[in-house]
Amino acid sequence: MKITREIKTAILVIASILLFIWGYSFLKGRDLFTSYKTFYVEYNNVEGLASAAPVTINGLVVGKVSSIQLQNSTGKLVVELQIKSDFPISKTSIVNIYEPGLIGGKQIQIIPNLNDKSLAESGSFLQGGVKAGLTDLVAEKLTPLQEKVEKMTVSMDSLLTNMNKVLDAKTRENLKSSIANLNETLAGFSVATKNVNSILDDNKQKIGGIVSNFNKVSSDFSKISDSLSKANIAKTVKTLESTLAKVNGIMADVQSGKGTFGKLMKDDELYVNFSKTSKELELLLQDVRLNPTRYVNVSLFGKKNKPYVSPVKDSITKAKTH
Repeated sequence: MKITREIKTAILVIASILLFIWGYSFLKGRDLFTSYKTFYVEYNNVEGLASAAPVTINGLVVGKVSSIQLQNSTGKLVVELQIKSDFPISKTSIVNIYEPGLIGGKQIQIIPNLNDKSLAESGSFLQGGVKAGLTDLVAEKLTPLQEKVEKMTVSMDSLLTNMNKVLDAKTRENLKSSIANLNETLAGFSVATKNVNSILDDNKQKIGGIVSNFNKVSSDFSKISDSLSKANIAKTVKTLESTLAKVNGIMADVQSGKGTFGKLMKDDELYVNFSKTSKELELLLQDVRLNPTRYVNVSLFGKKNKPYVSPVKDSITKAKTH
């Protein structure tokens, strides 16, 4: 049986039409030879999400976005998902739009609820959400920083304006003069430092001796401190207090006229008698000195003793005048 040219042409045309349909579907994100599950998600905004964007579960690509349609009645966007996986997707699963990187664009992420055993059927709607991407996070962090930078810029502008007002020509000249004086002071300080270093170098041995003596004195003082700490200072102080109390008692007795010393201090008659006795003793000694023969008589030839003559009362006065 021969195939005529017309049949060949018809087969070729039909094959071309089927190939065109398959290619068109493939470009649209559909594969006619693969079975898919279709789900729909409604969003208020899908900025950055395009058709044929991958759909992932835990980072694994399980499908793609087949189409995005705008609802005229509500203004919301309905995203159609084609899932070519037998993974059980529950009705309460959440479908997020997220950004995996700075260059890759937006993708769809399915977060399944494994605790929910009621599975979503093909053609049903799932709950949608938006997960902030790296760009959104950077923008969120940079916005407050930008505001702070703007405020800082305004403050710096005001500060520079005030500085320009303060730093007039006279002030600048004063600053130059102050800096010059400071340089001179630092130069003098450098010279003084060199002189001090020279003095220290010349007197190293003396300084070492002083330090050694100081260490010795510190050691001796430490020993004295140890001795004082070991001494029974409390007992010594108590004994001193007792002694002072006795001395105070004696002085009180003296002041009140008790005892010999107290009577001597307070009794005028005793003082007068003591004065008279002292004067008579002085007269007796004076008479012994002037007339010793009255008291000691040594005679070799048997001479008679001279009779005793009482001394003149003012003999002492006469002796003093002589």
